[in-house]
Amino acid sequence: MRKRIVVTGVGALTPVGSSAVESFNNAVNGVNGIGRITHFDASDFTVKIAGEVKSFDVTKYISKKDVKRTDLFSVYALVAADDAIKQSGLDLNNEDPYRIGVSVGSGIGGLSTIEKNNKSLLERGQRGVSPFFIPMAVINMAGGSIAIKWKIMGPNFSDVTACATGTHSIGLAARCIAYGDADVMICGGAEASITPLAISGFANMKALSTRNSEPQRASRPFDKDRDGFIVGEGAGVLVLESYEHAKARGAEILAEFAGLGMSDDAYHITAPDPEGKGAVYAMKMALNDAEINPSDVDYINAHGTSTYFNDLIETKAIKDVFKEHAYKMAISSTKSVTGHLLGAAGGVEAVFSVLSIKNGVIPPTMNLDNPDDGCDLFYVPNSAIKKDISVAMSNSFGFGGTNAVLIFKKFI
Repeated sequence: MRKRIVVTGVGALTPVGSSAVESFNNAVNGVNGIGRITHFDASDFTVKIAGEVKSFDVTKYISKKDVKRTDLFSVYALVAADDAIKQSGLDLNNEDPYRIGVSVGSGIGGLSTIEKNNKSLLERGQRGVSPFFIPMAVINMAGGSIAIKWKIMGPNFSDVTACATGTHSIGLAARCIAYGDADVMICGGAEASITPLAISGFANMKALSTRNSEPQRASRPFDKDRDGFIVGEGAGVLVLESYEHAKARGAEILAEFAGLGMSDDAYHITAPDPEGKGAVYAMKMALNDAEINPSDVDYINAHGTSTYFNDLIETKAIKDVFKEHAYKMAISSTKSVTGHLLGAAGGVEAVFSVLSIKNGVIPPTMNLDNPDDGCDLFYVPNSAIKKDISVAMSNSFGFGGTNAVLIFKKFI
């Protein structure tokens, strides 16, 4: 029998909050974090809006010296990890450092560092490139920074699977515990890619909303008037532990990790399979891993990007997996208030799923005023609902057709 795995801490830094609790409460209350881009001058861009982390002073979290050698995505990871570790009550000074691991990934990593150093290279030549450029830009530096700060010496890896990154990172961290490689894993995703290059790239793909005059109404998953997603930034991190380890130290258990499902559409570099076969298989595999029936699931935190095909195909996939029960579940997309945090999305949405179970409340899908044809499930439109949740599922689907699904259960 595999080990039971529990969640003892959650941490987040998002466009709607500087902690997991604040972010979740604001999502529940429909507080919207999307606005005009301030990270750079976007006045000449077709897309001028994003979900930025608010009032963030990096020097409150790392030294001025370290600011020059740490990309923002790694800082976001450190902040979310600190939030999660504090809530977990772990005293890392009294733990075996080789029995604790880190699994924190990113979809894009240090893109702002790449852009700045490329500009400096073109303007000043080789001498213009920072000696910290490579370690700042590489994606595993988020996990590396966490390990260095807390002297964590167990497994440390960084998943890179586009918008499924955070979800894969959590699921594979759980398997490290299940296989006995660690007792505790700090896991999730981080992203800081509201940059000229990223916004231009996504905009030129026609993937982003151009509802610049109404930023807070721009992300509208499952709504007939949706016109693309909103780039968000931040981080979401969980502390997973074996039940035995958590019990031995008297930890508060927020939820139980139950299952992971993974697949690939093998269809297109960006578009989802029109039949949703990959999403269907990933959800079925998660249910199988959790050893539960489809009718046991009470809530799905949907991938729900607010793009035309994703929302339709995810809905179809849910119907294919859950049959008539699809119409009895609550489903919502918290991207309606945070935007799409790319590689961090799965981490943040796992945090929200856990807190939904703990608090018995489901955050709404905001801006859902006119559901699209084919989007006919209960997406918790515009107002949160109170609901006792025994089982929650979190979906993440990424470019390249990669799919990852997590299941959490109320701890009994």
